[in-house]
Amino acid sequence: MNCKYHDEIADINPKSWLSVYHKTSVSYLVKMAFFYSAIGILLQTIGNSTAEHAISDYQGPSLPYSILIGLTAGPVEETLFFGIPYYVSGNIYLVLVTGVLWSIGHIFNTEVFQITNLAYGNFLFTVPHIFISLRTWRSGKGWFAVVFHSAWNLAILASNCVFIGDSCIIIGNGWYFAWDVISIIAAILLVSATYKLYKRKSIVANK
Repeated sequence: MNCKYHDEIADINPKSWLSVYHKTSVSYLVKMAFFYSAIGILLQTIGNSTAEHAISDYQGPSLPYSILIGLTAGPVEETLFFGIPYYVSGNIYLVLVTGVLWSIGHIFNTEVFQITNLAYGNFLFTVPHIFISLRTWRSGKGWFAVVFHSAWNLAILASNCVFIGDSCIIIGNGWYFAWDVISIIAAILLVSATYKLYKRKSIVANK
């Protein structure tokens, strides 16, 4: 007798974390994304707690958050570190490397680059997300990785602003406005480039 959740069990097995998903419906992808995100939240909690107890005077990152940059991070980061490397090389291990670089970059999401202020929890949270993105792009559903990434960022930023009291910027001034504009332009260019690579790969595959 086949198990009702055979596909889910197979996909959450770490041995499958570099393979395509058994199913690619939106509801199934949402389940897999939340599975990895739950692991990320657990790792983030452990990381923050460890840093607070192991590092004297640890304060963690403190940055004003731009809602717009949080939204555009989805298309920018997903295409730059996952989609483009995948469509250019077709090598899943190269995508794993670029994903690791993307994850490591999150440790520097702070204004003060000192051991007492680095974003260890943020870094640990993104580690499981590498596999969300890698597997989603490999499964031919890169658009979902972009949408989920942006939606997750928006939900986290909004909750932090409302419930924790973090400083949030909707439309910035000065350099914040410039970065908002740059992020929008970068998102448009990178998504366009990724789509062209996708179409080229599709044409080659159909020949």
